[in-house]
This record gives sequence, C-alpha cells and structure tokens, in this order.
Amino acid sequence: MPTKSKIDLKKNRIRAFFHSLGADKETGELTEEIQKIEKEGMAYIQLRLPVKVITEEFENKVKEKVEHNVIKAEVREASYQDLRSIKDIYNKAWLTSSTPFRAIDIDTLETIFEDKETVFLIAKVYGRDAGFIILDLEEGGKIGTIAGLGVLPRYQRKGLGTMMGIAAWNYFKEHYPNIEELRAEVYQKNEVSYNFIKGLGFEEFDLKHYKKEDFEV
Repeated sequence: MPTKSKIDLKKNRIRAFFHSLGADKETGELTEEIQKIEKEGMAYIQLRLPVKVITEEFENKVKEKVEHNVIKAEVREASYQDLRSIKDIYNKAWLTSSTPFRAIDIDTLETIFEDKETVFLIAKVYGRDAGFIILDLEEGGKIGTIAGLGVLPRYQRKGLGTMMGIAAWNYFKEHYPNIEELRAEVYQKNEVSYNFIKGLGFEEFDLKHYKKEDFEV
C-alpha cells in the first residue's frame, strides 16, 4: 500500500472525526449501511466559492439572512483549552445528523488541532459555547477549506452556522490574503450541511466517492 502524504493523513483524520465507519458496538458486526459504503464508498459533494465573488455586496446579502435573528454570537479562535468544549458540541450536534455517527476521542481532535495549517473557530451564544468550524489550507495557501462544522441542536437552523461562515471568510481574508478560492465537501445525504454551504454561495463542481481506507490513518 502506498504511503499516505501528510495532507492525505490530515484529511483522513478529519473525515474520521466526523464519521463512523466501524462495527456495531453491541453485535460487533458491520451494519448494512457500512457494508454498502465499503463496496460503493461514501459520496461527497464538492463545492467551491471563488474569493473574487465575495464582494462587499455579496457579504451583505448573506448577512441579511441572519440580521433579524435573535442569536448574538461571539466567535473566537479556539485554544487548546477549548478542545473539551468542541468535543461536547460535536457529540451533541451529530445526534441530529444523517451522517454515520461516533463519539469522538480527544486524541484525534488534538492531532487535528495541532496542525499549523488547521484552525478551529468557536462561537459563544448567551455565555455558552454553541458551535465550531474547522478551517484548513491547501495548495500552498491558495485554497481555504471549511473542513467541518458543528452546532448544538438548539441553535441549528437559526443562523449560527451562517454567522460562523462569515467569520471564516473574515479569518481567511485577514490571515491569508492570497487565497483564491474557498472549498467544502458535504456527505451527499447530509441535507442540512449541504443547504448551509449552498446558502453561503458555494456551488457544486464535483462528486467524490471515498472508501473505508479514506477514513483511516
């Protein structure tokens, strides 16, 4: 088997962070869905948004979608001390997702966090951490990626994800002015995440199928 590159290993860790492809804990057997995935792979929609499209007018249109929302969030760059909070948000957020779920382990989360090209932003709502977004860089800093997002169920579909998307744009713009394009990939059956990314202005450009080994490190 060929050796995985550093960027492939990181991508695999992030996929493994968000998806479970293991056996049933009670029976030890692979579920019917997992067996199908092993044969056919998991389909991920690839989306992109050229930075040149993100004009002031474009940003204002996105902001209008949430400007009347009662949620007032403070978004900050996460520190090591925030990892437990991110873990808690993830475990609660994915209970409502159509994506295969597993509780995350803190070691995987720490490995992703420690990569110098990966950043976690975390949102606090009414004094409580309520959502996070993972940002990553590819192709020598020319492509900024939204690698993952989690929002507590009580704040889902209320504009918090969109606010974090805007915060992601601002972070990339401030720290990586040479970025040419933003990208994201969404599990084909995860309609909530797909609609969120589309709502930020991203457009589809490809469909990829990942096999079980694409989630292993």
